Amino acid sequence: MIKPLPTILIIPTGIACEQGGFAGDALPVARLLAAASGCLISHPNVLNGASLYWSDRRIHYVEGWALDAFARGYWRLSSCRAQRIGVLFDAAIEATLLLRHQQVLDAARATLGLDIGPVLVTNGPIGVSVCQGASGSSWGELEHPHRLLQAGEQLKAAGATAIAVVARFPDELDSSQLQAYRCGAGVDALAGAEALISHLLVRELGIPCAHAPALAPLAPINELDPRAAAEELGHTFLPCVLVGLSQAPNLQLATNPWQPDELAIEQVGAVVAPAGALGGETVLQALQRQIPVIAVESNKSLLQVSAAALGWGEADHETKNNVLHASSYSEAAGMVLALREGINPKSLHRPIAIASRP
Repeated sequence: MIKPLPTILIIPTGIACEQGGFAGDALPVARLLAAASGCLISHPNVLNGASLYWSDRRIHYVEGWALDAFARGYWRLSSCRAQRIGVLFDAAIEATLLLRHQQVLDAARATLGLDIGPVLVTNGPIGVSVCQGASGSSWGELEHPHRLLQAGEQLKAAGATAIAVVARFPDELDSSQLQAYRCGAGVDALAGAEALISHLLVRELGIPCAHAPALAPLAPINELDPRAAAEELGHTFLPCVLVGLSQAPNLQLATNPWQPDELAIEQVGAVVAPAGALGGETVLQALQRQIPVIAVESNKSLLQVSAAALGWGEADHETKNNVLHASSYSEAAGMVLALREGINPKSLHRPIAIASRP
């Protein structure tokens, strides 16, 4: 039996990635890398498919801010048999839409056997707004973040070990950006604000959290891109969040005594990320620790933060050697498997450079 090689898969949120920029369309990538590595750590943007999801004991569901903190060595991850999921609803959600989400909770209890509760509504609207940065990537703002935090603290105090958040997002039914996204050519306009919500709760509460937006249903269109289709199958995006959180790893301070079931950044053997999105903290932390980073060229996005753009060339030989370039996620999976087997991935390419002579 080959020992697992813990691997991190990152596909940044809200930057229009070809794979992972839509509704769970990176799940096949995650499943492949989980099989190649035997242990995959990834974040909700990769694993959330709205009405669709995939459970796999080899895949660890870790919110983005928590993943960066893990890469810094601030937290370790410990396995969890079952989280008690507290659910936080935005007071701005209207009664009919709230009922639809409450029915998801009942279905998850009855059909999936999940441990859900307590359930809480904020003491006033959170006030979510969405916007775009100069690059075209999505972002957002919260008018009343204190209401979000107050409700999160109450849920944690009442015994929740993980929190699913549902905030009311503005409906933009006629926006050109939304229509472009539904047809496979745009940015997920909600993703930036979603990340803001989950980052805030994880940072302040130290427990797994993930977000599902509450939106009015859209009229069906024939031109719907398959990558966006998972979002339009039901009334809510909550099912995947509940499943992801149900066995999400606990976040343990690295200063605590080490436990046998814990996973630390020192055990990670590879990080996989789009070749044009290498500027994130987890990637930079990996390179500082000389963990190989596999840059996938085929997953294009709005960003062009490549190894070349960051100056990782001949002048920075050590960093250059730790960045492996893969044309696709299939090739990246082969590299992960090679690393797991103790094979230098560069030995699989031709020509092979002559070793330097003393």
